[in-house]
Amino acid sequence: MDEISFGTDGWRAHSDLVTPERLHAIAQSVVDLLAEDGLDGEQIVIGYDARDGARERAEEIARVLAAGGHDVLLADRDCPTPAVALAIVQRDAAGGFVVTASHNPPEYSGVKFIPHDGAPALPAVTERIEAGLREPEPSNEGAQGEIREVDLIESQIGAVLDLLAPDLDGLTVAYDAIHGSGRGVTDDALERAGADVFRLRCTRDPTFGGGEPNPEPEMLEELAEMVEAGEVDLGIANDGDADRVAIVTEAGFLDANELLAALYEFLLQSDTGPAVRTVSTSSLIDRIAEDHDEAIAETPVGFKWVAQAMAEDDALIGGEESGGLSIRGHVREKDGTLAAVLAAAAHAEEPLQDRIERLRSAYGNLRQDRVSVVCPDDRKEPVMAALEDELPDAVAGAAVESVNPADGVKCMLADGTWVLVRPSGTEPKLRIYAEAESDDRIDGLLAAGREIVEPLV
Repeated sequence: MDEISFGTDGWRAHSDLVTPERLHAIAQSVVDLLAEDGLDGEQIVIGYDARDGARERAEEIARVLAAGGHDVLLADRDCPTPAVALAIVQRDAAGGFVVTASHNPPEYSGVKFIPHDGAPALPAVTERIEAGLREPEPSNEGAQGEIREVDLIESQIGAVLDLLAPDLDGLTVAYDAIHGSGRGVTDDALERAGADVFRLRCTRDPTFGGGEPNPEPEMLEELAEMVEAGEVDLGIANDGDADRVAIVTEAGFLDANELLAALYEFLLQSDTGPAVRTVSTSSLIDRIAEDHDEAIAETPVGFKWVAQAMAEDDALIGGEESGGLSIRGHVREKDGTLAAVLAAAAHAEEPLQDRIERLRSAYGNLRQDRVSVVCPDDRKEPVMAALEDELPDAVAGAAVESVNPADGVKCMLADGTWVLVRPSGTEPKLRIYAEAESDDRIDGLLAAGREIVEPLV
């Protein structure tokens, strides 16, 4: 059980480690947790991604939950993570599981637990799960719950279209599912909204075509070629569990930071409200908020913190620099289908590339990059502590005006740029992020960050 650790977004591991015994222990711990919280016997939703063995792992979890007296709603096919979150809220369930490794390679698997509110589980919950891991007790037939297959896809598509009410008539879109769980979901939602959709890799392949289901440029060459050749107006892709989105315009891949800012500005045309972003997300959205007399909430990395702040601040939008977002009125879990349809709606009103150029002209051409420094896990905490104690007065020639310790160490500099150092939640590395208005300045900031961090490792 020492192998089970819920990180930034659930537990992920090589498939060999995601054994029935470990799944049973997680499920039993959740049964115990729900009983402590007065939710014993309430129904639970379970979904899974398109990987080999994902359905079987979901069934292992379902059996333990049913033995603990819970009725289980098991997805009838692999589905997006947000479809499970939405079903929990719509059906007033006690919580739910998703068996997924998201964008990791096909040989990986994992488990997410989503509580009653449909938002990602906070550490207060996952720490209780880890602390309560144990073998299930023998089944009590009298308390046995029912396991029933349900369609989670149709309600997700309906919720997105009801919330956004988009009119995409005349828009042509190429959609790439990378053989993941967005197929038959995002593409169908776009089509029902009126778009002409060209489908790429919209069949199930547990190997994801031999790569990772991560919507990065190297995985989406055919999609990019179609957009750049003018065959379609817009390119859209999701990751493996379809909770994130990537957008391609005629100018190439749209930076997720700029997409978040553009969608916030689009929503502000007809609504009001603050925005939530993580410490590693561009401050371009801050400038838009300030111009509209709105506030910004900054959170640690991880959508669970974004979701929490969205509830506290009644935010109009919340997102992160990896392409995950949600909006007011929807479930507080990042949703790649919602993001795709919202981006298409914004593009139908004003081409996204034109919108981005307008925002750059008005608020500055902010850019961002990051590098990694190898750091063993047992060195992360002492290195970060030493960094806080030994911060210089200036970085790359600019004075440090303020320091945000919400997640790592973020230095706001006098010239309007920033540098962030934070430990990776999934790898033995420290991440160094920087934002500025020129590539040369970013390179200088990242190099300076390395010079500060590397001697401490």
